[in-house]
Amino acid sequence: MGPAERLAALGFVLPDYGGKELGAVLPAALAAIGAGHVVTERDAEADRVRLGIPEAKHVVVVIIDGLGHYQLDARKGHAPFLRSIVSDTMTAGYPSTTAASLSLFGTGHGAGHTGMTGYTARNERTGELANLISWEGAFPAEEWQPMPSLLEEASHGGFRVTTMGKGSFAGSGLTHAALRGGTFVGAERLSDRIDVALRVARQPGVSYCYWGEIDAAGHRYGWQSEEWVAALEDADREFKRLAAGLGKDTVMVITADHGMVDVTGAPRWDVGSEPDLARDVNLVAGEPRALHLHVREGSADAVAERWQGALGEYGAVLTQAEAEEVGLFGPISDRARPRIGDVVVAMAGGSTVVDSRIQSARSMALVGVHGSLTPEELTIPLLLAQGR
Repeated sequence: MGPAERLAALGFVLPDYGGKELGAVLPAALAAIGAGHVVTERDAEADRVRLGIPEAKHVVVVIIDGLGHYQLDARKGHAPFLRSIVSDTMTAGYPSTTAASLSLFGTGHGAGHTGMTGYTARNERTGELANLISWEGAFPAEEWQPMPSLLEEASHGGFRVTTMGKGSFAGSGLTHAALRGGTFVGAERLSDRIDVALRVARQPGVSYCYWGEIDAAGHRYGWQSEEWVAALEDADREFKRLAAGLGKDTVMVITADHGMVDVTGAPRWDVGSEPDLARDVNLVAGEPRALHLHVREGSADAVAERWQGALGEYGAVLTQAEAEEVGLFGPISDRARPRIGDVVVAMAGGSTVVDSRIQSARSMALVGVHGSLTPEELTIPLLLAQGR
């Protein structure tokens, strides 16, 4: 059975790179305001038509971290506004995790080009792990991820670009790697970001708003928790206010960077306590649902076979060549290749693989996680609202 068939047998879906996917959103938004020409490596107008985003003077793009399509659909009674503007579904890229997804969104390219290959990644200069959220252990962001930022290209092209997020995000490595360019406005509360969005939307341009509290609640309590529902209700109320205040020549696009699965009670393996999994593996990168195994030279096939035997129906284990064959990461550049595992592992159901040698007890205790190829993680909503 080939790698594509093995993935399909586990109920996995593949990223729709070049189609209805997260990397199409920003090119489409730029095309909608007449700035599609700044996007040089994909057809921005085709993206706009494919996603159904109408032409406008201003487009507000919102990413709600962790709000997958299936989670929103299951709790749609708590989100009457978001439910009312559902337009379609799309896919995130692989891995379905924030660093990779925000880079796909910000550049239009998958992790195979951006090198933003997971929560952690192998730093090829040191051979050690780099954390792509905190940026600890990574080298300068513009060197780590040199693909052009679409926000930066639009700003250089004379278009007004505004980003809204936590003040601390302004100087972060992830922001510089994925979303550099334009004017950054720090606002801690969602209501404050909505106020900023309403103000900047009066002028032509594109603005981008990020909100992370739903993801945070999901990680800590699970997406089926009361805390997750409360965060969804808060977001629904505020984005309804944003839509109500937009002018008739303004469009709001809401999507997410990934979905989530709850893993309490599901099978879990620990590389730190299972010698057969640790054998020949020099470094474990990624995250518990999407792992990169950097292995002893010449041992990739043996490691992949051993891991697949251990995980059985709870995961798909591919060599890097097999992952490239099915396009998991999109096209892989020579620069990004060292950050992709010699063996890559995508987990099924609610199963996970942790490494207690390098992970904290807190990180291993997360209730909601993501990163893999299940529809619940990879499928994200496309929500559109036009001002009046």
